[in-house]
Amino acid sequence: MKKYLKNLTAKQRNEATDRHLAYYLTFVAGAANAGGFMAVNQYTSHMSGIISAVADNIVLGNIALVAAGFAALVSFVAGAATSAILINWGRRLELEAEYALPLLVEGLLLTGFATMGALLAPAEGVAVSATVALLCFIMGLQNAIITKLSGARIRTTHVTGLVTDTGIELGKLVYWNRSEGKGSRAPVRADRAKLRLLASLIALFLLGGICGALLFRSLGDAAALFLAIPLLVIAALPVMEDVRSALER
Repeated sequence: MKKYLKNLTAKQRNEATDRHLAYYLTFVAGAANAGGFMAVNQYTSHMSGIISAVADNIVLGNIALVAAGFAALVSFVAGAATSAILINWGRRLELEAEYALPLLVEGLLLTGFATMGALLAPAEGVAVSATVALLCFIMGLQNAIITKLSGARIRTTHVTGLVTDTGIELGKLVYWNRSEGKGSRAPVRADRAKLRLLASLIALFLLGGICGALLFRSLGDAAALFLAIPLLVIAALPVMEDVRSALER
């Protein structure tokens, strides 16, 4: 088990480790997105919706909501940028934890979110905007992790791209390759392995959303601990190995 968990964030990547980490992070994204909605009545991984809401509120003159929308957008971008900085810094130093560092930060932020939610009264006003910004930062951070390590082949925090790619592969699957026609074009073939991966990720995002909604409805913000602890465990193994190596030098 320890070897499996360590391989999830190892800097030597392969298709299997990318896929398995994507499975878990997609589940976490679905749970955090649904849980965030239960906490602050807003989804936090859907930048298309947030930007559309900003445009609507500009026209309606809701300046406070425009500012909140821009704060959410900037937070998502900042999260993605932070992830890239940590990964590239770890890569430059040849750390084993180059991909684990952003996961460690994500786990710590989710722990902080759970702790503050358990200690403080329900968020209102500015506190709601701050909570949305924090969750958007976490989503941007996470999405950039899997994007970097998979070479932009996989996303985990939003489903639009996954559904679009699924539709493309289904179109290829049912395409009728006729022999007539000019030239010698290669026949259209669906990537069945990719189709299975996409279907699995969509299902896991849905399952994560259901679990997240149930947990947050029952436990409140403290439910985020159920998402944070596994992330911290996964990230801790390579980080501890780097610390050990540094102490032995």
